[in-house]
Amino acid sequence: MKHITTIIFDLDGTLLDTLHDLAAAVNHALASHGLPLRSETEVRSFLGNGIRSLVERAVPDGLTGEQFEQVFETFRTYYMEHCQDRTQPYEGIMPLIRQLHERGLKMGIVSNKVDAAVQELNDRFFKTYIETAVGESPTVRRKPCPDAVLAALRRLGSSPKEAVYVGDSEVDLATAENAGLPCVSVLWGFRDHYFLLAHGATRCIARPEELPAVLGL
Repeated sequence: MKHITTIIFDLDGTLLDTLHDLAAAVNHALASHGLPLRSETEVRSFLGNGIRSLVERAVPDGLTGEQFEQVFETFRTYYMEHCQDRTQPYEGIMPLIRQLHERGLKMGIVSNKVDAAVQELNDRFFKTYIETAVGESPTVRRKPCPDAVLAALRRLGSSPKEAVYVGDSEVDLATAENAGLPCVSVLWGFRDHYFLLAHGATRCIARPEELPAVLGL
């Protein structure tokens, strides 16, 4: 791989195990509006395209307009209050982040979460080591559009030629391609190995400690 100075990380399913809190928020919203609940396995399969897409996939077919917006707002309000209840970095992530920081790598986070939640989670877990985090906002389109990646690179003073993207989903693979970055796919997140290979993954790691070797560090 080319000489790497900068690593852009996806958040959910890559750095943080957010599944339990997201599933709890989905089921709170569904129950609040008398709708059938979803299993964590179902919620896991719905993730990757932001919270609006998550709720769209979780609600029954045909729930549109004002009804849907009410469910979505219930979800969003609850999740903003409970996004840190059970969310934690995956095993091995914090040692990896510290190691990369000590080696002088610049790091950023991009996510399809709303920007306020991204900033809150970065502040809690990673801010000592990760300089910038970018979430969805009125001026930043959701992945797989490259907006968040390119914004993070600008803030870090880096170019795509010296950066790599690390994520766990097909959305991340497409995002990296759209931003002109190579992609390393992680196997501990929300998609399995065969699924990622079928969507074009060429570099996969099973444990965080494998990343430096893959990057030639």
